[in-house]
Amino acid sequence: MTRTAYGLAALVFVIDQLVKYWIINMVELQARVSVPVLPVFSLTWVENRGVSMGMLTADTEVGRWLLVGLTGIIATVVAVWIRRERHLPETLALGLVLGGALGNIVDRIRFGYVVDFIHLHAGPWSFYVFNVADAAITLGVIILLFRALTSRPEPSDSAGSDKSSERVQDA
Repeated sequence: MTRTAYGLAALVFVIDQLVKYWIINMVELQARVSVPVLPVFSLTWVENRGVSMGMLTADTEVGRWLLVGLTGIIATVVAVWIRRERHLPETLALGLVLGGALGNIVDRIRFGYVVDFIHLHAGPWSFYVFNVADAAITLGVIILLFRALTSRPEPSDSAGSDKSSERVQDA
C-alpha cells in the first residue's frame, strides 16, 4: 500500500507540474487576466502567496521560506503517516495530499508563489481560483474526514483474547 500511495503522490505531482508548465509556457496565461473556457469555467492567473484560500499571506522572502518550511514539515508528516497507515482509502487520500503539497512547494520555491488558474463561477457566484495540487489536497482531506467520521473502530486484540479466556473458564 505504501508504494501505491507514494506512486499516487508522484502522479499527482507530475500532472500538477505538467499542467502548470502548459498554463505558463503554452497558454501564457500570466499575460492575460482571464480566459473564458466554458460559461462556468475560466483560466484565471492568480499568484497565491499564502496557503489555502490565500490565508497566511507571505509578502516577504522570510515569509516565503517560512511557508516552504511549514509545508515541507507537513509533507514530511504525511509521508511518515503513509508508511504507518494500514487502510487503503486513507493511504490513497494521504498520497493525494502529499503529491499536492509537493507540487505547491515546488511552485513556492521556483516562483515565490503558488500558480493558481482554475476558476469556477456561475453568474455572480465565484469560487476560489485553484490548481491541480489544491484539488488533490482537498479531495484527500475530504476522504480522510469522511473515513474518520464514518469508519468504525476495529476491535482490539486484547478484547478478543479476554472473551476467549472467559469461554475457557466457563467450560
